Amino acid sequence: MPVKIKEVAFVCHTVADVARAREFYGNLLGLKAGLEMEFAPGVWWIEYDVGSVALAVTNGQPPAGAGGASVALEVSDFDGALAAVRAAGIPLTIEPQDFAPCRMFGVNSPDGYAIMFHQRKA
Repeated sequence: MPVKIKEVAFVCHTVADVARAREFYGNLLGLKAGLEMEFAPGVWWIEYDVGSVALAVTNGQPPAGAGGASVALEVSDFDGALAAVRAAGIPLTIEPQDFAPCRMFGVNSPDGYAIMFHQRKA
């Protein structure tokens, strides 16, 4: 009998530097932390609320870096997101692309995770 999956509970990115992660996920991406726990001095688990799924970051393990987990984040203003990323000097790993159902572009997080910014078309 197969395991029955109800929903995605969270996506986790391990990070090397919590302050740098807070700057990227909280300030640049504008995500709101829903849960923050310090398990031991300086060892953090932070969950950012993204719709019904949590995007968690932790420095409790070494970062997987490039080739690790990736996430696609739905944005309400594709051009605004692209402008903010460019203004922050973050290089694009996937140039803006236009598909029949959506638009998207990609970057790497400070720890090397692939993050795609995605906007569905009406």
